[in-house]
Amino acid sequence: MKIHITHGRVIDPVTQRDSQSDLFIAAGKIVALERCPAGFTPNRVIDARGKIVMPGLVDLAARLREPGYEYLATLESEMIAATVGGITSLSCPPDTDPPLDEPGLVEMLKHRAHGREQTNVYPLGALTQQLQGLRLTEMGELYDAGCIAFSQANAPLLDTQVLLRALDYATTFGFTVWLQPQDAYLARDGVAHDGEVASRLGLPAIPTCAEIIALNTILQLVRETGARVHLCRLSSAGGVDLVRAAKREGLPITCDISINHLHLTEHDIGYFNAHCRLIPPLRSVRDRAALRAGLVDGTIDALVSDHAPVDVDAKQLPFEAAEPGATGLELLLPLTLAWARSEALPLITALARITSAPAKILGIPAGQLNPGQPADLCIFDPEREWVVTPKNLKSQGKNTPFLNHLMQGKVSHTLVGGFIIHEDSRA
Repeated sequence: MKIHITHGRVIDPVTQRDSQSDLFIAAGKIVALERCPAGFTPNRVIDARGKIVMPGLVDLAARLREPGYEYLATLESEMIAATVGGITSLSCPPDTDPPLDEPGLVEMLKHRAHGREQTNVYPLGALTQQLQGLRLTEMGELYDAGCIAFSQANAPLLDTQVLLRALDYATTFGFTVWLQPQDAYLARDGVAHDGEVASRLGLPAIPTCAEIIALNTILQLVRETGARVHLCRLSSAGGVDLVRAAKREGLPITCDISINHLHLTEHDIGYFNAHCRLIPPLRSVRDRAALRAGLVDGTIDALVSDHAPVDVDAKQLPFEAAEPGATGLELLLPLTLAWARSEALPLITALARITSAPAKILGIPAGQLNPGQPADLCIFDPEREWVVTPKNLKSQGKNTPFLNHLMQGKVSHTLVGGFIIHEDSRA
């Protein structure tokens, strides 16, 4: 299909393009910008007047809940939510049931997620068998089956000798290991940040040193092995300082934060709002300020939705017993735009954190609009307002701290491989 996108404001963080331009698509790829190629006759013209045309979003943390947790969400429902959110590529953690620790499971997921009119899915393989932290998986076989990197998700890896062996093995074969820095013993039974809110509400707490100690261990093992490590869901000011220093040192690390931690703090728990029961916990105002500063200066590479659909009943339990997690696929773009407005950031800088930067971490051909690249695009109206309600969310999970919040910015079209996989005529 040949598509001509006209009158849009084209933003590409890779080339630093931010101008009104026409864009031309053929055979699933971008063939030209600005000038129409000779002999090009489009099958479809999309008028993007008043809208922004950008690379499709790339989300590094989206739980699709299959296999094993279909009662929480289905692959179909979450893929639809991704397209509505303008996400054209996503990475899913291995903490399914069973975990993604065998090639057959990965191949099954890839087969179920594959389609010319769906978001691209890049699974993370389990770092250890059954995510138990005892024996390494066959990383080479998992990589051949389609895993793009290896992770423990939220499962603890208590034995640092196993972690050392994992990083050694990954270094040998050029694999990247994704780790969430949280000391399992210090975080044990905790549900909230160790601060004034947890004290007032009587909630068991997780101190920031749980992140700092785990992060110091990881960084030292990176020094020993030279392994490429991606740090998932940083949450503290001390963590940002450590990562900043490690990058200056030249260590091969990248990191991300969730969109929830960019906007919220421990105070948003209010009186036991279970929608704010997250991993890691929402932290202090000072920590949030440090996360924002780190995202602006590039210490933090990417923003993620940390999408985790949860059953309604599991969020109606007391805060301490409620299941952690929040839906986020459809909120990643508007919450990124809200952050850019609050920080008076150029839009091109903010959008890089959800397009080109995460694409670089994954090592995939996405997040840019150069001719010859796959036509994975998002077109959105930056002025359109909408309210986050269960009815408005396509994800099966309706659990989010932003319920009933007003959002600004709505996706009108999502294209993957030159196919229009989402179109909202109202946007």
